[in-house]
Amino acid sequence: MKKHIHLVSFDVPFPANYGGVIDVFFKIKEMVAKGMHIHLHCFEYGRSRSEELESLCYSVNYYKRDISKKNFFKSMPYIVSSRFSEEMVNNLLQDNYPILLEGLHTCQLLSDPRLANRKISVRTHNIEHEYYQHLAHAETSFLKKYYLFNEAGKLKKYEEILQNASQLIAISKNDERYFASNFSRVDFVPAFHPHKKVSIKGGKGEYALYHGNLSVAENFNAVKYLITNVFKDSKYPLKVAGLNPRAQLRTMIAACPNIELIANPTDDELFELINNAQLNVSITFQATGLKLKLLNMLYNGRFCIANDKMLSGTALDELCIVANDADAIKRKIKELWKRPFTKREIEYRTQKLSMLYNNGHNVEKLINLIT
Repeated sequence: MKKHIHLVSFDVPFPANYGGVIDVFFKIKEMVAKGMHIHLHCFEYGRSRSEELESLCYSVNYYKRDISKKNFFKSMPYIVSSRFSEEMVNNLLQDNYPILLEGLHTCQLLSDPRLANRKISVRTHNIEHEYYQHLAHAETSFLKKYYLFNEAGKLKKYEEILQNASQLIAISKNDERYFASNFSRVDFVPAFHPHKKVSIKGGKGEYALYHGNLSVAENFNAVKYLITNVFKDSKYPLKVAGLNPRAQLRTMIAACPNIELIANPTDDELFELINNAQLNVSITFQATGLKLKLLNMLYNGRFCIANDKMLSGTALDELCIVANDADAIKRKIKELWKRPFTKREIEYRTQKLSMLYNNGHNVEKLINLIT
C-alpha cells in the first residue's frame, strides 16, 4: 500500500536553483521514486507554479505568501508570520497523513490546536537565528541590518515552538548537535542533491574557480576577500561565476587582468566550469547550514580548497584541502597548481561521497522516521 505524506515548503521548490529548495526538490524526487504519495503545499512569492512538481506529486497546493508590511511589526518572526494559510490548514484536516514541515519558516502550524494530534516532523534547514545574525553582520545597509538583527532575536525566541514537533530532522551534524542539546527526538539526514555519480576529470586544469550566488552578502564578501588578499596581482587565473553579481564586484574584477567574471551561467555552463578547473576555492565567514555548492564541487571538480567554516558539520573535511587564511590559501594553490588529479583520488572521493551523501540510502531513513 502506498504511503501518503503532506510536505509543506517555504517556497515553490522548482526550479531547484538555490540551497534550500535543492534539498526540498530532490527529497521529493527520491521519496516519489520509493513509492510515496506526496501532497505538496508551497508558498508563492515570485516563483511560478510548476508543471514539474505537479507531475511528480500526488497533489500540489499553492498559497500566496503574505509579504505585507504588517508582518514586520508582529512578535512572531517575519519569515514565519508571512507563511500561514487557513486554506492550507483545512486541506491538512481532510485526512490523517503525517506532515513534514520544511524549515522553521513553516512552523506556525505547530501551534494550531486543530493539528495537535498529528505526527508532524520538521526538517531544520539551519539554526535560523544564527544565520540571520551572520547576515546582519555582513550587511552594510542600516535598515537591512536592523531588520536582520531584529529578526534574529525573534527567531531565537520562536524556536521554542519546535517542542511541539514529533521530531526534528537536521541537515548537518552541527545542527544536529545544537538541536539535540535543546530538544528531544533529533535525527540527522544529510542534504538531498542532484548528483547521481562522481563526474571528475583526471589530470590538470588551467584556472581556479569560485562560484555562488553573487548577490548574497556572504558570497560577495568571500569573493571580495579572495580578490583582495589572494588573487589580485597573482599569476594564477581565477574565474568567478554566479547569479546576479553586484556592480561593485564587476568593477573590482574588471581591474584585475587575471580574474574573469561569468555572470548568470546556466547549469551546463557551471558544470563545465567546475569540471575543467584545476581547483575550486570556497570559503565562507559564517558556519551555518550546509553549503550545497560544496557537494557540487566535490562531485564534479578536481581539488577543493575550503575553510573550516565552509566544512562545518559536513563530515567532508578529508575530501578537501583546508586553508583558513589568505597565506594558507596561496600556499595550497601553489602546491596544487601543477599536480594532476589521479584515478585513485577519484575512486576515494567516490567511495566517501557514496557513504554519507547517498540519496537512495538517506531517503529510506527519512521515510522510516516520518511515517
